[in-house]
Amino acid sequence: MAAALENELEIENEDYYSLLNVSREATQEELKSSYRRLCMLYHPDKHRDPELKRQAEELFNLVHQAYEVLSDPQSRAIYDIFGKKGLEVEGWEMVERKRTPAEIREEYERLQRDRDERRLQQRTNPKGTISVGIDATDLFDRYEEDFEEMPGGGFPHIEINRMHISQSIEAPLTTTDTAVLSGSLTTHNGNGGGNINLCLRRVTSTRGWGELEFGAGDIRGPLFGMKVFQNITARCFVTAQCGMQFSSRGVRPNASTMMARHLDQNTMGYLQWRWGTESAMTTSIVRDTKTSHFTMALQLGVPHSYLMMSYQYKFQDEDQTKVKGSVKTGFFGTVVEYGAERKISRHSVLSATVSIGVPQGVSLKIRLNRASQTYLFPIHLTDQVLPSAVFYATVGPLVIYFAVQKLIITPYVRAQKEQELEKHRVDSASDIAKKKHEAESAVVLMQESVRRIIEAEESKMGLIILNAWYGKFVTDNSQKQERAKVIDVTVPLQCLVKDSKLILTEASKAGLPGFYDPCVGEEKSLKLLYQFRGVMHQVLSGDTEALRIPKQSHRIDAET
Repeated sequence: MAAALENELEIENEDYYSLLNVSREATQEELKSSYRRLCMLYHPDKHRDPELKRQAEELFNLVHQAYEVLSDPQSRAIYDIFGKKGLEVEGWEMVERKRTPAEIREEYERLQRDRDERRLQQRTNPKGTISVGIDATDLFDRYEEDFEEMPGGGFPHIEINRMHISQSIEAPLTTTDTAVLSGSLTTHNGNGGGNINLCLRRVTSTRGWGELEFGAGDIRGPLFGMKVFQNITARCFVTAQCGMQFSSRGVRPNASTMMARHLDQNTMGYLQWRWGTESAMTTSIVRDTKTSHFTMALQLGVPHSYLMMSYQYKFQDEDQTKVKGSVKTGFFGTVVEYGAERKISRHSVLSATVSIGVPQGVSLKIRLNRASQTYLFPIHLTDQVLPSAVFYATVGPLVIYFAVQKLIITPYVRAQKEQELEKHRVDSASDIAKKKHEAESAVVLMQESVRRIIEAEESKMGLIILNAWYGKFVTDNSQKQERAKVIDVTVPLQCLVKDSKLILTEASKAGLPGFYDPCVGEEKSLKLLYQFRGVMHQVLSGDTEALRIPKQSHRIDAET
């Protein structure tokens, strides 16, 4: 979040397009016109007072710097892609002029490749999974039996009957070679074991890679395997895998291959063959769109054959909420699952799934993904399909989630956000003070121009800005203790009026001449009261929303 706030501050306070009040698609003529107008406004020779002359010189240089970058096609392409930081990368002076944005992007990546390679050895990609299996069948199945004489006062017996812990890390050896070290520990009803694996992966080309795997453990014994991946065409790829498992019962070979093909932009088809202790042939179709995910799979094999269909709907909300359901039927029985998934913080996703099957019974699976770590809690509720177990498995997690969300998560996230905002304000205090000083200086330098603009507009009953404020407005009654954070921008907006028109582009208004950000990292808007053709109007506009005054409807009303 802090990184996002830093980016926001940079965009708002150093947006050259906003400073010149032009769109990102502005032509050279539009840039030159805006530049000339601001130069006339801020030219130091127009002021005799030493202080005003110094302030005008600072603003004049800032405008000149913005125009110098945007008027040069190469510098503008770099700025559009990477921002001001891109212009600070060493090496651009060696780049040939007249390059396209795509070529400039490639050159930028080349200039940073040395730094990325130095960091390569320091990077790892740790991934881990912790699974805790809970047997809670005594909560429901015990009521089907006579338990009056059971010890413990009749309280249900809940136990942890299974645990699994796995962890892996990646160690880049070169730009094409990577070593992956992983290990796991498993225990079930008092018995358990573990294993360790080493995988060496090499990227052979832009179309494929291969890997070797070595493993050892106290349950299955040594393991050796190979896997390759290859893009056949732009729409089709193949993977193949083989291995040998050594144990006291001998050597168990296994092999598998899978072919996948893009059927259309959002649909993939898979065909997989597996040979070994559980041989099978599987075909599946997966369709993934912005709002939904659908999977259908058919497997024919020994000992398991099944047909499975699942559907997931994705809500287009801030929390990335998803609801899902699936049905799976085969020789082992039938299982129906339904559940939901939601993002609870920046790096955490929580999901709950209810599984109802014959003969498996009813289970509740809770999953928490925190960055690259996964925590699983499968809870077995009953061996039979009981309505009470289904009800509590469905309602219980919802009640607990909304209670925890309201009482713990929401206050914590709000406090964390406010703390980071406050820290960022303190760290940026000097920069904000500088921008405020520049804005106040610009307002002083605008006074004479604004006086002439108002006289000209009054003579033809044109556009007069009566009052204008920019910043955060507090309108909710529940936030009475929070004060509004706004600045008066009446003079800067009137200075932008030309031929009875005020046009603001789609950029943060904090970068406009005479503006600054009064509330870094918070949502801002522009509120103004203006007079056109003798009629007063009020407008509220978002920070990055384009604005054109007067509106067409106002012109028609005035003419009528």
